[in-house]
Amino acid sequence: MIGNRVWRALSLTCFIGVAISSCGLAQAKVAHKIHCTENQMQVEIQIPEANKEDSDKQPQIYLEGLKDYPNERCQPQISELHAVFRLSLTDFYECGVTRMVNQLTGKKVYYHKILIESAEGKEVVSVKCITTEPFYNVLMLNATKHHGVVRRDVLPAGFQEPEDLEITTSLTERAPEPRLSIGVNQNGKKVTGDLTVTPGTPLTMEINLDRDSAQVYGLGVNYLEVTDTRQLSETIVFKGCTVDPYLFENFNTIDGDTLSAKFKAFKFPDSSYVQFRATVNVCLDKCLGTQCSNGQIGYGRRRRDTTEVLAQGLMDTNKVYEISLAMFIKINDIEGVNR
Repeated sequence: MIGNRVWRALSLTCFIGVAISSCGLAQAKVAHKIHCTENQMQVEIQIPEANKEDSDKQPQIYLEGLKDYPNERCQPQISELHAVFRLSLTDFYECGVTRMVNQLTGKKVYYHKILIESAEGKEVVSVKCITTEPFYNVLMLNATKHHGVVRRDVLPAGFQEPEDLEITTSLTERAPEPRLSIGVNQNGKKVTGDLTVTPGTPLTMEINLDRDSAQVYGLGVNYLEVTDTRQLSETIVFKGCTVDPYLFENFNTIDGDTLSAKFKAFKFPDSSYVQFRATVNVCLDKCLGTQCSNGQIGYGRRRRDTTEVLAQGLMDTNKVYEISLAMFIKINDIEGVNR
């Protein structure tokens, strides 16, 4: 019990300390500060001096992909000197915060991008919070630079293993942390507020690894749902396979670093906005595809029987990260009237 309390205290300290210091790493001209708690990421953007006196020159400050999104919790509170975002890390999907979890260490990274548009141009500020709360009880005192000793708190029934497990992590220490991007294209053009999308429009969703990570990792979509951001939601992809191939096809890949799926635009009755929420596996080299019921291969979590689950415990063989991310698109009614 004492060890667990000490570990939780160390985890929380790391969460706040690393997050605050990370603001100094962002490559942006606009001054900003980040403060992280277990439940919230607060970002304070300093409004440039040239824009404070002239209201016509006030910059537009918004979260990436949410320029005109009406949810007040995703908009900054603007004063004379600052614009302040308060983003939930409990319901991180609400404003499109991305969460990345290292499956070996338990390290969690929450990140987003803030855009500042002014007469001088557009600037991007990358913000993130970090915590190292683990899935397992990592014995920190025995950790070395290249490996750690892990003791599982709970073992599957009937499963036997050595008291201590040694897990080599030197590869992931040297490999880059992956960054994912998600987008929807219409006839090769990225869907933004400038494009009109109506129900039934053929679209393509793409999920990509950044260039540096693509040399080390591969991707697989484990889960995808769509929601009206209010009360209604539907599961689209479950354990790597599409639920309704007519509405949304299986994700396909050529190189394992880019996943794409074709689908037809749809909307909920009482909302013009549709949010896609995805859980993506990041695997060493590439993720193994799933044999789906329609005979196609879906790139999500590999199906395993009970024996394999007991043999592997809670760890996938090549899954290193699990990333949860979201995107919003605006769907117009056929008549062009939005709700």
